[in-house]
Amino acid sequence: MVQEASVVTPERYSQGMTYDQYMETVKVNKARIEEYYSNVSLDSDQTARLQELASRDNGPSRMMVIGEDWCGDVVRELPVLARVAEAAGLELRIFPRDENHDIMNEFLKEGLYMSIPVAVFYDRGHEYICHWIERSEAANREQGEIEAAIRSEQPDISDQDFGRQRRARTAARAGDWQKATVDELVGLLQEHLH
Repeated sequence: MVQEASVVTPERYSQGMTYDQYMETVKVNKARIEEYYSNVSLDSDQTARLQELASRDNGPSRMMVIGEDWCGDVVRELPVLARVAEAAGLELRIFPRDENHDIMNEFLKEGLYMSIPVAVFYDRGHEYICHWIERSEAANREQGEIEAAIRSEQPDISDQDFGRQRRARTAARAGDWQKATVDELVGLLQEHLH
């Protein structure tokens, strides 16, 4: 739940990194993030809807992202969030979660979990609009199904092999999950701007 007085003042927001600055700091998964970024594209309808939302007087003008390069969801979703910001003409600032717990604590999943990435939208006056956490509902559902299938097929699988298989199977779904993320963000913004 967002606090009444956010630590993310306009001044604090401006201290975040741009996408390019953040990518210069990435130590883990840089090639995977770059590959996703080069392969993510929004369709013309998604782009038009985002631009229309951003053009409204109370529409989004800024996006803040909280993430870490070691997180698989960030690796997959950060490039999508960057492309959404580009398509909508939003200013984007990124904050590493592990160095910014005060910000992260405002956007805990279910009020408990430091799940990332988090995308927070602000209007031109830096008023909070809404935020999105971790992954799309489709990705949540399908990831659970993938994990259950692996455990069912191989009840004695080691944690290491389980992780490898989960990564391979979820990577095969990444494109659809990324499209679902964009659709979810558009829907979330539309819901909060009406």
